[in-house]
Amino acid sequence: MKKIVVAESLADSGKELLRANGFEIVETDGTVADALVKAPDAYGLLLGTKKITNEQILQFENLKIIARNGVGFNNIDVDFCAQHGIWVTITPTANASTVAETTLAEMFDLSKNIYNDSTAMRNGNFSDYKHSHRGFDLAGKTLGILGFGRIGQMVAKKASQLDMKIIYNDRFAKENDVATAVSREELFKTADIITLHMAVTPETANSIGKAEFDMMKNSASLINLARGELVKTDDLIAALKNHDIYGAALDVFDQEPLPMDSELFQLENVLLTPHIASNTVECMNRMAVDAAGEIVKVVKDNVAPQWPVVKGVK
Repeated sequence: MKKIVVAESLADSGKELLRANGFEIVETDGTVADALVKAPDAYGLLLGTKKITNEQILQFENLKIIARNGVGFNNIDVDFCAQHGIWVTITPTANASTVAETTLAEMFDLSKNIYNDSTAMRNGNFSDYKHSHRGFDLAGKTLGILGFGRIGQMVAKKASQLDMKIIYNDRFAKENDVATAVSREELFKTADIITLHMAVTPETANSIGKAEFDMMKNSASLINLARGELVKTDDLIAALKNHDIYGAALDVFDQEPLPMDSELFQLENVLLTPHIASNTVECMNRMAVDAAGEIVKVVKDNVAPQWPVVKGVK
């Protein structure tokens, strides 16, 4: 039986699909180091967001595929994998709707101050806090979407019923009935809420910093459910502390878990969540099944996967 490494936390539906296709499942704590100890002869790795180095990749003697349980792949050197005949796949259709829903949830929290009001109430402050920390309406405001792939387009679709003006910026303009393409500068200058939905690339890494926060309105907020590496954290903290922007909602960080000594924990105008954008039962099952299905195609059926990051791997 060929071994496939999966994290213990992987949804059972993915494990069941692999077992049904005759694979031996090796469960790990989610780290590549643990995988190397338990199964250096594995034919496939079903990974989350933990980084895998090129040196580690070469230590797996039979490796044919690294299947990401999600859509981001900045934790893997995909070109290196392609050069060594290893497929890297993602699950692009599994989480778009869920991440879009979570984006709306964070928009509602930012605009209505729900978490902070609830915390104040639990601390015995039923009236004073809410009167001195009023929210704002989303209707009539402008939503700016940076990155307009599957998730960005789904956010626009779901937000289109909120009576907001919706604008977006993307390398490729796309026809859309509810959102208008604008320049990057116009988006930062005019949007009341900016939500990030692009991949980390050499061009986008650390691309949002002081210059962008200076362009934003003092009343504007930033939402990041994409990747922490997109934003210069120190610049964001400074903008929040100085009230150069109204607030932020962050689900991803350049270091995860977020260190407990991070200044972000001390700021009242930032909502922090522990990378939960796709954390629903339904979405986790979809991602696990899609990722496992890619392994079945490559290792058992010896055919190309459906969602490779780099095509034509030999």
